Amino acid sequence: MKNYSDIGIQIPQVVLPKAGTDLQKWAVVACDQYTSEPSYWQDVQRLVGEAPSTLNLIFPEVYLEQAGAPERIAAISRTMNTYLQADLFEQHEGLVYIERTVAGKTRHGIMLCLDLECYDIRAGSSSLIRPTEGTIVDRLPPRIKIREAAALELPHILVLVDDPEHSVIAPLTAAKAGFEPLYDVELMQGGGHLAGFAVTLEAQDQVVQALRALAQPDTFAAKYGVDQDQPVLLFAMGDGNHSLATAKAIWDKKKPLVGMDHPSRYALVEIENVHDHALEFEPIHRVLFGLKKDLLAELSRAWAGRFTYTEVATAAAMIQRVDGAQGAKQVVGLVGGGQTFGVIEIDQPSSNLAVGTLQTFLDQFVQDAGADAIDYVHGADVLERLALQPGNAGFYLAGMPKTDLFKTVILEGALPRKTFSLGQAHEKRFYMEARKIG
Repeated sequence: MKNYSDIGIQIPQVVLPKAGTDLQKWAVVACDQYTSEPSYWQDVQRLVGEAPSTLNLIFPEVYLEQAGAPERIAAISRTMNTYLQADLFEQHEGLVYIERTVAGKTRHGIMLCLDLECYDIRAGSSSLIRPTEGTIVDRLPPRIKIREAAALELPHILVLVDDPEHSVIAPLTAAKAGFEPLYDVELMQGGGHLAGFAVTLEAQDQVVQALRALAQPDTFAAKYGVDQDQPVLLFAMGDGNHSLATAKAIWDKKKPLVGMDHPSRYALVEIENVHDHALEFEPIHRVLFGLKKDLLAELSRAWAGRFTYTEVATAAAMIQRVDGAQGAKQVVGLVGGGQTFGVIEIDQPSSNLAVGTLQTFLDQFVQDAGADAIDYVHGADVLERLALQPGNAGFYLAGMPKTDLFKTVILEGALPRKTFSLGQAHEKRFYMEARKIG
């Protein structure tokens, strides 16, 4: 594998299912989706049946709180080895160009490896590869246990580059007719269409040079209006923050034992351009389960003198008010919690973003036993369905403009956790490629 340490990448060697594998059963959505909807994963299990599938190589997080986690992790490790011994895979070395079409829109990406030596998850990070949001630490241990025992990694990580001139990925789209097709599949459960192509060596070199141009200190400084000694941010996390943080934690633990030239130093990811017209930033909403306290009273107490609540007739009216909010006050929608639909306004907020102000309250509310649990969901329809169940409540948040991401992270650091999502749940990355790490 060829390494480009100056831009923190490695050309990957991936394994893909051999011809004849039912790819519609092989590919399943990222494990951190539909975490409050077990019926989705039950449907996936029925669709897969006994066929080879990435479902058997991942731990859907909907099951994290259930009994039998150690047995499930052990079964994942055994199945990886079984698939390898069964000669299920064929190897491909080189970049893979990806097209993912959902609802008539096509996103474009490249599969490559990122060098974890260039990634720092700590607050205030100035690394070449950088987190965009805070890490939920209690989500790491199960992932660490899986990866520590894994012979393969299967990424659902999406990493962004800020390429307004479309110099990195768009040339691959133009040259696609000359690439060897690797897979082409209609995904299950409304996931859209996925196709992958082997990038030629000439096109691969062009990608490397385009990334190097983005990473030039003078180009970086001019783009963001910062000093030339400001550390360059080339790759910013989009989705899969916790998976990359897991890979980093394991690498930091392993490297004194295995040396610097080891597969664990790298993590397979898909990179996409934040300016891709089909890439949309969706808000991530919050749901509280098992309310134990009067939510409105606690909200009013937390923001005493700075809090206003207005009931509205419909979900559509709530969404319109939140999405159209302007001015200094931060606006959040409330669903359920003893009410139906309402709008919260917070004056003199504690955070630059409404999601940060709200999250501070929610963390304290759950810590003070105001509710049994909190989850993070995609889609206003899912939020409404869950939040209107007895004993629950939900918070609707507006999205952030995607063009603000890089500059905000450069100037202000990581965003509050679960600030944005690259599309809704069914648009998330489906597992297809794997990479040997064991």
